[in-house]
Amino acid sequence: MGQRTRITLAGAIGNLLEWYDFGLYGLLAPALASLFFPGHNRVASLIGVYGGFAAGFAMRPLGALALGHLGDRVGRRFVLTLSVLLMGVSTVAVGVLPTYATIGIWAPLLLIVVRLFQGFSVGGEFVDSVTYLVEAAPPGRRGIAGSVANLGSTAGMLLAAGVAAAVTSLAGPALLTSWAWRAPFFLGGVIASAAYLLRRHLPETRDEPDLEPGPRRKREPPIWRAIREQPRIMLASLLFTSGYGIVDYLTMVLLPTYANQFGGVGEHEALRINAIGQALALFVVPLSGWLSDRCWRRRTMLISVFAAEGLFAWEGFSLAQHHGIAGLLVAQLVFAFLLALVMGIAPAMLAEQFPPGYRVSAHAVTFNIGIGIAGGTAPLVAVALIRATSQPMVAAWYLIFAALLSVVGALALHDSSRAKLE
Repeated sequence: MGQRTRITLAGAIGNLLEWYDFGLYGLLAPALASLFFPGHNRVASLIGVYGGFAAGFAMRPLGALALGHLGDRVGRRFVLTLSVLLMGVSTVAVGVLPTYATIGIWAPLLLIVVRLFQGFSVGGEFVDSVTYLVEAAPPGRRGIAGSVANLGSTAGMLLAAGVAAAVTSLAGPALLTSWAWRAPFFLGGVIASAAYLLRRHLPETRDEPDLEPGPRRKREPPIWRAIREQPRIMLASLLFTSGYGIVDYLTMVLLPTYANQFGGVGEHEALRINAIGQALALFVVPLSGWLSDRCWRRRTMLISVFAAEGLFAWEGFSLAQHHGIAGLLVAQLVFAFLLALVMGIAPAMLAEQFPPGYRVSAHAVTFNIGIGIAGGTAPLVAVALIRATSQPMVAAWYLIFAALLSVVGALALHDSSRAKLE
């Protein structure tokens, strides 16, 4: 296997594992709700399971601080290896947890603890792999190189959607809640093992991780330097990633459950449609990254795509609620296409905002607060808003708000699409 191929695969597979697990948890939310948060109120049970989903994301900023610091001070390769080991352990741990019927209230508590640990471990995974891929990329190919990380995450979500659809349709309700729900999480352990083997001998992208001169900079944590030297870019990145995260999890995680709960679409049909959307994204992500290197500048593309997302939001959720399987299919394909365009462009765009001395830390913290806190809580917030207002279409307003947030953030970022990377 050539070094370029090894680097590409190593950058993709950790994100495949990360998003396979997080996607799996979100897509199996109805089954997990009955196993770990049983109750007569279905919406309340969903709030419980999405609360566990959000808890994992809440730990991502802490993981970003710790692992981002290591990525800047020790090296990118060390974090790539460490994060995939931690993710593999926590993914398998979900599969061995006893349910509420076995140990009562300890079941949801243990699930949340595992999710917290997992959220910490993935805090530096995506950004460190993006940084590694972008820094290792040949001139003029940072866009497509960065898109490889999201190609892995798209493949992970596609795998999660396919596995969830297969388990729910083949096992049936009885077997699913008995033991079949555990099998997909064990598969995550196999993926983690393959990722570790690919990553353990990668070359470093920087000869010396801490190149910044001066004793003060040697002592100062990289994230403090980022806040001190680039506060405007840090804020703009946070606004952009917050809107991006909400859009992502409303359209690709919540939407199948939304169509099932409020549109009468069967659970396995909704998951199959979600898998089709992920398959479409798998082709669009690298194409989008390539276009940002060759044709259109990254910031212009991002602003245009999020504007289109906001314009389609109301129609998309209306289709999912009122037009059955056909309506969900159209909505999911449009949302998947738009999100895939962002996923192909954003990794390189965000990595280009920061110098190498604190590139991982600054990117990791803003990305994980935005995607982790705002995005990870999006399904929970949307369901809570629906419950409070008794209006399912409030989710569309939430999506419109998120799209506008990303437009504002992107406008404040600088565009280095054709400039040399530091």
